[in-house]
Amino acid sequence: MNAKLEQLKDLLGEIYDLNRAQAVLGWDQQVNMPVKGAEDRGDQLATLARLAHQRATSEELGRLLDELRGLDAAPDSLEARLVKVARRDYEKHTRVSAAWVSEFARATTVAQSAWEKAKANNEFGVFRPHLEKILELNRQYAGFFAPYTHVYDPLLDIYEPGLKTAEVQAIFATLRTQQVKLIQAIREKPEVDDRLLFQAFDEQAQWDFGVEVIQRFGYDFERGRQDRSVHPFTTSFGLDDVRITTRFDPKFLNPALFGTMHECGHALYELGISHSLRRTPLADGASMAVHESQSRMWENLVGRSKAFWVFFYPRLQRAFPAQFGDVSLDTFYRAINKVAPSLIRVEADEATYNLHIMLRLELEIAMLEGSLAVKDLPEAWNQRMRDYLGITPPNDSLGVLQDVHWSGGMMGYFPTYALGNLVSVQIWEKIQQDIPDLEEQMMHGEFAALLGWLREHVHQYGAMFEPQELIQKVTGSKIDPQPYLRYLQGKFGELYGL
Repeated sequence: MNAKLEQLKDLLGEIYDLNRAQAVLGWDQQVNMPVKGAEDRGDQLATLARLAHQRATSEELGRLLDELRGLDAAPDSLEARLVKVARRDYEKHTRVSAAWVSEFARATTVAQSAWEKAKANNEFGVFRPHLEKILELNRQYAGFFAPYTHVYDPLLDIYEPGLKTAEVQAIFATLRTQQVKLIQAIREKPEVDDRLLFQAFDEQAQWDFGVEVIQRFGYDFERGRQDRSVHPFTTSFGLDDVRITTRFDPKFLNPALFGTMHECGHALYELGISHSLRRTPLADGASMAVHESQSRMWENLVGRSKAFWVFFYPRLQRAFPAQFGDVSLDTFYRAINKVAPSLIRVEADEATYNLHIMLRLELEIAMLEGSLAVKDLPEAWNQRMRDYLGITPPNDSLGVLQDVHWSGGMMGYFPTYALGNLVSVQIWEKIQQDIPDLEEQMMHGEFAALLGWLREHVHQYGAMFEPQELIQKVTGSKIDPQPYLRYLQGKFGELYGL
C-alpha cells in the first residue's frame, strides 16, 4: 500500500508542477510580458493546461485511487486526506473535457489582454466578445456537472468546495439588511474629511513604506518578491516561492498601502503551509473564502486598526512629512476608516464592501441564467450601483471594467471576498481569546505571535480540510455573519457615535 501511495504522490507531483508552470507564465503575463505576446502565451498556457488535465484524468491515476480505497490510515492523517482530496479532484476533472480545458486557457489569456486594453481606453465593446465567450464556456463547465440545483453551484464549488448558491444567498440576505441599516445610520452623521489621503505621494516612498509593513508582518523576501501589475494579485510557484504584486496611485495613498497588506495576507497563508504537503493538491488554501479571510484580516483587522497605527503612523509621517507631519493620529485613523459609497471595490470601506460583492454575485447569476445579456451588463451594473450605493460610475473603466476576474474566467469567485470578511472576524475573535495582549503587541509593531497562531491553527493544514470543516475546527462553528456584524457595529458605532 505504501508503494501505491508513493506512486500516487509522484503522479500528483507532476500535475502540481504543470499547474505551477502555468502560474509562472500567468505571473509573467501580468508583470513582464509585452502587449503583443498574448496570442503565443495563450497557446503555451493551453498546452500546459491540456497536459495537466490529461494527467489529472489518466487511467493510471484512477486505478491508483481505486487501489487506495482501503488505505489503513486515520481519517485526519495526511495520507487519508491526500487520497480523499485527490479522489474529489479526479472525479471533477474526469467530467470536464480536455478540449474545454484547452479552449478555456486560450480564451482567458486573450481576454486578459483585451480587458486591459478596454479598461485603459474605457471601451467595453473591446472586452464584450471575450466576456461572451467566457460566459458560454462557464455555462459549458456547469453543464459537465448536470443535474445541479442551480447553474451557479458548479462554479461556486471551484472556489468553495461543498458550498451551495442558496447558502450564500441566505448569508448575504442577512448581511444586506444589517449593513444597509448601518450605512443609513452613518449617513446621518457628519461626514469624515479624508482629503488628506488624496495628495501627491511619491511612488518609491509608497513602495518602501509598504515593504517595511509587510516585512514586519513576516513576509520573507527570500521566499517571495513584489512587483507592479494593473490589478494586484498573489501567486504561488511552490511553498518557498510566493509572489505578490501591487499598484500605485500617485494621488491617493490607499490603493498601494492596503493592497500590499492584502496580498501579503494571501502570501503569508501560502508560505505557512506545511512542507509535508509539498507537490500535492493539499499544498493550497482550504478555499478562497479562507484565503480571503487571511488577506482581509491583515488588511483590515490589523491594517486599519488603531493599535497598528500607534506604531506605524510616526513612520508614515517620516515618509510623507509634508502630507502628514501636522496631522494627528486620530484624524488619520478616522480618514482611513471613512464610510462612504465608492466606485471601486478594492478601495471600498469595510461597511460598504460587501455590497460591491452582492452586486457582482447577482450579475453573474443573471448572466448565467440568461436573464441578462452581456451587451446590457454596463447599464445593469450602473443601476445596481445606484440602488445599493447611491452612486453612478462616470464611465465603464470605473464601473463594469474595474475587476480582472471575468477576464480570467473566474465566475463564482466574487462571493468568496464577502465570505472571507465573515471568516476573518470569526477567527479574529478566537485569536483575541488566545492572545489577550494582541492589541498591545501590535502597538509595538510585533506580529510574530499573531502569525504563529495563524500558522498553527490555519496555515499549516493547507487544503487538508474543507472550508466549513476547517472553520468549525478553528472557531467552533461554521460560517456565521453575526461576529462580522458585531465587529462593524462596534468599530463604526464608536467612530461615528452611533
